[in-house]
Amino acid sequence: MFRIEGLKGKTPVAITIAGSDSGGGAGIQADLKTFAAIGIHGTTAITSITAQNTQRVMAVADLDPEIIKKQIQAVVEDIGIDAGKTGMLHTKEIVKTVASKVSQYQFPLVVDPVMVAKSGVPLIEPEAVDSLKAHLLPLATVVTPNRSEAEKLTDITIGNIGNAKTAAKEISEMGPEAVVIKGGHLNLQYATDVLYHKGKYEILKTPWLDMKTTHGTGCSFSAAIAAELARGKDVLLSVRKAKKFTALAIKFGLTLGKGPGPVNPLAFLYRRASRSYVLENVKEAKQMLESSSGISDLVPEVGMNVAMSVPYAEGLKDIAAIEGRLVRTARGVETAGDITFGSSSHLARYLLAVAEHDPYKKAAINLKFSENILSILKRHGLKTSSYDRRKEPKEVKEIEGMTIPWGVKEAIERDGKVPDVIYHRGEIGREPMIVILGKEARDVAQLVIHIAKKMKAHE
Repeated sequence: MFRIEGLKGKTPVAITIAGSDSGGGAGIQADLKTFAAIGIHGTTAITSITAQNTQRVMAVADLDPEIIKKQIQAVVEDIGIDAGKTGMLHTKEIVKTVASKVSQYQFPLVVDPVMVAKSGVPLIEPEAVDSLKAHLLPLATVVTPNRSEAEKLTDITIGNIGNAKTAAKEISEMGPEAVVIKGGHLNLQYATDVLYHKGKYEILKTPWLDMKTTHGTGCSFSAAIAAELARGKDVLLSVRKAKKFTALAIKFGLTLGKGPGPVNPLAFLYRRASRSYVLENVKEAKQMLESSSGISDLVPEVGMNVAMSVPYAEGLKDIAAIEGRLVRTARGVETAGDITFGSSSHLARYLLAVAEHDPYKKAAINLKFSENILSILKRHGLKTSSYDRRKEPKEVKEIEGMTIPWGVKEAIERDGKVPDVIYHRGEIGREPMIVILGKEARDVAQLVIHIAKKMKAHE
């Protein structure tokens, strides 16, 4: 690793040596977002400027190899580089220039052998492929071709995992320490990547995502590996973490433009950064409810809870609530439990189901069912919808945790959109319930306090 004296212990630094995407979805733009999300200071050496959007590449202008060389040199001599990645290297002259600087400075390098844009436009000249194999791959720590790129590097037709293994091994013989054949184009049940490292294979799987937000997937994946290498992680852990990171970026990609939308590397950052805010928000909501009168009259037999999810929530562990719930006491409502993530499966399932239709409704609170409460909510201008638990299909009942997602879907279809309030009138052995949805835990708590006052005023 090349570091100038005095910088040891500072924020890790990674460099992206790649093209610029004017649409902001791929290239250095995707790389810098990825670096930032993982906590790495990102630097750049731009190789080409592209005029592109989600549909097509309109023009390409290559930078002079000398300015590419100077960009890398400028970063190394002042800031230092802990790891780097390459993306679009359009010409053999650019490839040779980059290879010479990497050889000189000896930082860990991830090579994303970008060859064709999502729109089908070539991003590397034919003769540059041979230069890539001869000059850059021998210097690589990790190489990350997709199926078509691996086929061009090896002349092996890849139609299954066995072919991918063969191609990965052949590419490794060109010099890189590790090779990842990305499986997004293999049409398998899972997004399956083949990693070949030091004579051993590892199959990496994530659930297949039927998403159109895939622009910049390869850029973000290779940048995530480089970022983890810059943090001092080994190759295997870096690739595994990058795989999960990229799956999240695709799942919560941005529906922008008329073509494949860009991945969203910042989904990872927003989730991580918001956790303390969410905990504090639920804590404040709890304190508001405990210090208000009349709340105990709204508590169901099973207890009351208030929950809030982080942005881009994927599971129960992304949703904070009160351990043990709020219960009725002689003094009002209270709980001895803490505010933790994963402590309410009931409200968490509501929020996860609702998030598929309205990501801005991130908070929920449950109340006992009464027609009076429903009337107050409607007069307050809230949209309500319901589902009938008696009509729940047998196959849904037999799967643990599926009742609420089914009910939310029924309520949304009944109203035509996500309501502010979802309720059901129960069934044998199941208490009827009202669930209020909102943007923040404080918002729904304030609404419950309003309901309690209205109930008191009508006594």
